[in-house]
Amino acid sequence: MTKEELKGKLEAAVKPTTIDNFISKISPAWAHKRQRARMTMALDGAFTGAMTSRRSLLSWITSSGDPDTDIIRDLPALRERSRDLERNHPIAHGAIQTKCLNIIGPGLQLRARLDREALNMPEDAADAWERKVQREWRLFWNSQEVDISRTSSGPELEWMGYKQTKINGEVLVLFPRRKRTGSPYQTKIQLIEADRLCNKDNTVDSSDLAGGVKKDADGAPIEYHILQQHPGNLRRATEKKWDIIPAFGKDTGLRNVLHIYRQERPGQTRGVPDFAPIIEPLKQLGRYTEAELDAAVLSAFFTVFIKSENAEGMFGDTSETSTDATTSKDFKLGKGTILGLKQGEDISTASPGRPNQNFDPFFQSIVQQIGVALGLPHEVIMKRFLASYSAARAALLDAWKYFICEREWFASKFHQPIYEIFLYEAVAAGRISAPGFFSDPIIHQGYCGTDWIGPAKGMINEGDEVEAAQKRVDLGITTLDEETAQLTGGDWEQKHPQRVKEKKQRIKDGLEAPVVASGDSPRREGAVVTQPIKTDPNKQDKLDKEEMAI
Repeated sequence: MTKEELKGKLEAAVKPTTIDNFISKISPAWAHKRQRARMTMALDGAFTGAMTSRRSLLSWITSSGDPDTDIIRDLPALRERSRDLERNHPIAHGAIQTKCLNIIGPGLQLRARLDREALNMPEDAADAWERKVQREWRLFWNSQEVDISRTSSGPELEWMGYKQTKINGEVLVLFPRRKRTGSPYQTKIQLIEADRLCNKDNTVDSSDLAGGVKKDADGAPIEYHILQQHPGNLRRATEKKWDIIPAFGKDTGLRNVLHIYRQERPGQTRGVPDFAPIIEPLKQLGRYTEAELDAAVLSAFFTVFIKSENAEGMFGDTSETSTDATTSKDFKLGKGTILGLKQGEDISTASPGRPNQNFDPFFQSIVQQIGVALGLPHEVIMKRFLASYSAARAALLDAWKYFICEREWFASKFHQPIYEIFLYEAVAAGRISAPGFFSDPIIHQGYCGTDWIGPAKGMINEGDEVEAAQKRVDLGITTLDEETAQLTGGDWEQKHPQRVKEKKQRIKDGLEAPVVASGDSPRREGAVVTQPIKTDPNKQDKLDKEEMAI
């Protein structure tokens, strides 16, 4: 709203009406309140949530900053607290593990998918090319040589990288080159924790440099400022040094840095941890759980208080000047122990009233809210499926939608760029033949097609799931390859040759009869057997008559 518009609204609100003039003569105080209310309404607008005069909203502190202003200054505290929760809080740790297990699992499997039409490649040649590329990818990815530190294989790096995006909100991937014996590929993977991404010399954020990322006028990254050592490394408290890494290769145009994070706002430079909106509820729930657990442990002890009419009590005078040899060590509770009391002494017990019967309902209610923020049903977070079969299935299906979306996102940000860099080196080194790969963008894209297959959804009722899959294949709305990946997470192209081999071996050993078409000799392997369609003669005659009438 411009100043002129605001001025006009205020003048209209202040200008008294005929009714205001009448009320002012009867009750000036009432007229003044009406005028103030009209001015407040003019300033606040039509939305109740935007009104500044409401008492319930007076203490609501909000920010109108841009994404970097709102996010970057809070990131250090958010990351520290998120990591602490993941280390020490059962719910937080379990939620992250559940996501990693279902989204990454043992690692996403590559399915090379050539664009056969764009490449004008025959079907057999395309299948052979895809198998060769997948073989080369396994050589590159499943070895610890892919890790710059030679400690993790590719699937382990996947798990670590995704986990970092959930706990810290982001992760960086670098591609240093090292020539090592036994590895034909020089490209290596280096994961960088988000704490190391910061402005060189800790300079203040500016219009083009914020959070360690320098951008051009279009908002695209130009370079990344990466601290050579972790800022929390107390063993190397030396002078801090930064590496300035260009975002893209000058000659190849490939990315030198993968900055993986969920961008929720336009212009957002850094990622936010998953736990950011629920850090306080998680911490408070942890404290409440610890308090209830301590109370339950204390209630397990049978505490006895000795009531005595003697001022010195049952133990007598236990001061240093006392000559009485009797001390508290002489009086203990034991199994079947009979302990005599002095005259005038009695006992009473104390019970803290634990376990608290209201603990579990309250705990489950808070976990439900936490699950909504994390995108997971509380049944999946707690691994607790007690309501019913339908409710359990609905919870798993809802969680699976989230897992599929997360897997597609992470594969596009992590796996696909790494695969394209790998393929670039493999073609350049002559290990894979790809004519036109470097000359035509359409051909280049045709070679880089992929599917990334992750862990299977799992089945509650295997019979129904398999039957439904068979019907989908029979109707032609899905393929054996897709159903195999969804139901078992396997590769149909690898399973099919093994099934053919097993079939032949069983027939050869007499464990299974060969398939014979009616009226024919045993069919050759791979032939299609069609069965005659049985029809009702009376029904067929009726259909023929109707067709002739038409």
